[in-house]
Amino acid sequence: METLIAPLVAAVLGLISAGGLAGVALLMALESACIPIPSEIIMPFAGYLVSTGRFELWGVALAGAIGCNIGSHVAYMIGAKGGRPLAERWSQHSVFGKRELQLADWFFNKYGAWAMFVGRLLPVVRTFIALPAGIARMNLWTFHLFTFVGSLIWCYALAYIGQRLGENWHDSPALKTAFHVADAVIVLALVAGAIWLVLDFRKKRRARQL
Repeated sequence: METLIAPLVAAVLGLISAGGLAGVALLMALESACIPIPSEIIMPFAGYLVSTGRFELWGVALAGAIGCNIGSHVAYMIGAKGGRPLAERWSQHSVFGKRELQLADWFFNKYGAWAMFVGRLLPVVRTFIALPAGIARMNLWTFHLFTFVGSLIWCYALAYIGQRLGENWHDSPALKTAFHVADAVIVLALVAGAIWLVLDFRKKRRARQL
C-alpha cells in the first residue's frame, strides 16, 4: 500500500510546494469532486508548511474549504444534470428501483443539511457525498453553506495537526492508527445507518398507505 500511495504523496507535496494556497484549494477541489485524493495528506502537509512560516493556519483552512466548495459544486451539478436522469433510467432495470430513489430524495429533504455537515467531517464519505446530494437535488444554497462550514472545520483540524506535528506530519503512528480506526467505524456506521433509513422509510410509507 505504501508503494502505491508514495507517487500520490509526492504529487500532492509537489503541487502544494509549487502552487501554494492555490495548490491546496485545487487538491481539495479534486477530492470533493469524487476523486479520491486524501485530504489526510493534503491538509497536514499544508499545516506543516504553516509551522515553517510559509502559510497562516487560517489561510490554509480557508483555501481548503473554498476548494471543497468548488469541487463539491462540480459533483453536485453532475448529479443534478446527468445523474438524476441516469438514476431514473437505471432504476427501471435494476433491483434498486423508484422506491430507493424516493428514499434518497426523502433523506436529503429531511436530513440533507446536517448530513452534508457531518459528511464533511468524515473520511471517505466527504469525497462522494456531493454527488447523491445533486441527484436528490438538495437546495443548492443549503448545500454550499453546510459544505463550507463542515469543510472549514475539517481543513482547520487537519492543518492544525500538521502544524503541531511539524516535520513528523506524515510519520505519526498514532495519527495513522486513528485514521484507520475512523475508516472502519465509518464503514460500520454507514451500513447500520443505511439499514435504519430503509426500515424507517418503509415504515413511514406503510403508515401513509393505511
